[in-house]
Amino acid sequence: MFHRKFVIFITLASLPVTGLITSCNGDGNGDDDKYHLPDTLRVATLYSPLSYFLYRGDTLGYDYTLLKDFAKDKGIEFEITVAPSLDKAVEMLDSNAVHLVAYSIPVTSDFRRHVIPCGPENYTTQVLVQPKSKSENMITDVTELIDRDVWVQPNSKYQQRLENLNRELGGGINIHIIERDTIADEDIVAMVSNHQIPLSIVDSDVARFLRNYYKDIDVSLPLSLAQRSSWGVSLANEWLADSITAWFDTDNARKKSAALFQQYYESSRKDPEFDFYFTLTKGRVSPYDEVFKNNAKRISWDWRLLAAQGFVESRFNNNLESWAGARGIMQVMPSTAEAHGIDPGNLDNPYVSISVATDVLKTTRDILSPFVSDPEELQKFTVAAYNSGVAHILDAIALAKKHNLKPDVWKDNVERALLMKGQPVYYNDSIVKYGYFRGQQTRIYVDYVINVYEHIKKQIPNN
Repeated sequence: MFHRKFVIFITLASLPVTGLITSCNGDGNGDDDKYHLPDTLRVATLYSPLSYFLYRGDTLGYDYTLLKDFAKDKGIEFEITVAPSLDKAVEMLDSNAVHLVAYSIPVTSDFRRHVIPCGPENYTTQVLVQPKSKSENMITDVTELIDRDVWVQPNSKYQQRLENLNRELGGGINIHIIERDTIADEDIVAMVSNHQIPLSIVDSDVARFLRNYYKDIDVSLPLSLAQRSSWGVSLANEWLADSITAWFDTDNARKKSAALFQQYYESSRKDPEFDFYFTLTKGRVSPYDEVFKNNAKRISWDWRLLAAQGFVESRFNNNLESWAGARGIMQVMPSTAEAHGIDPGNLDNPYVSISVATDVLKTTRDILSPFVSDPEELQKFTVAAYNSGVAHILDAIALAKKHNLKPDVWKDNVERALLMKGQPVYYNDSIVKYGYFRGQQTRIYVDYVINVYEHIKKQIPNN
């Protein structure tokens, strides 16, 4: 069995919804008199940092959100099956296991033999990854790659493109292969950012996403022609392609897709940055110390650790909202608030935010306690799960066991396994149940929270 299945229930209500730039397939009118959408639309997708992923217990992703809006507008439910590769997803279309692949499928002659493009349309190129520097030192033309060292993943499309470009230029590019068994695009970008390698190549959509974390890289120079991609249905379901495309061609859909594009591809986000420039005057951490104390008592948690999380999450800012929609002092997701019977509109209230966060910590600790017996380690695991969602920590524990790491020790063990979940070879492993996750942010988060906690403990008593 190569896929995992999730059933998403959408309220049967007709609400105004939205989408993305559409592909030009069919006449755009649909054929609703002759055909009808199924009560449950069967959909294949892939885990990725842009298409479909879990974050703090919530399901997010550009393609996922568009799909959810389409289903809501049409008054239907949808069932998601996660395939381990695009080829497998297309096979599911061929066998009629799914109606739709909600993922960017390249519009190539090979895929067109199996797939009718529909819905959101995207264009990507391969781009040069280089450090930002003074303009005179930046590479602005492909001919300037001659006599330069460029590093790429082995046996990758990037290596193939670079070799072709080298032939087109008559030679002279110094092509180097990164000798690692597994390496993801983010690893490549990080290596350029950290000056471990001078230049590399990634796809432009990945580059747009990653430059939100790596502000010191430039990805403006394309190295290939643009490749069109879109969602797809089987050749037997041209009417469904027309229906999906017609919906994406509405003004509301275009506006929503543009907003989602901004959210997932362009929104400013960064990993936590260590900053201890806050004063602990008059024996206080924040204006909300009593709120932290009262809530921490409910779960036998050190209030100073809870306050440290509040500092790292928001710097005690009631009005902060993240790119993903997390809100308030403790950056609680709206769906988490709803699961605890709280109106998300109240998350700007520090009493509500800290209370919900405390409940989440207790539930998370209860789930993880059978796996981690040492109290200090359990504390780290719980803090990590608050940032990532407990599902990803359970996956990391499973990966740690498989790869001879200590499954009940965070530092350099489960922490390391969590980082593996950013690479397809690991997040598509059958033991991993919850797919892709960018573990770097959680690794930094845990270190930061624990360091702030230790900083507070030195000056503030636990009373």
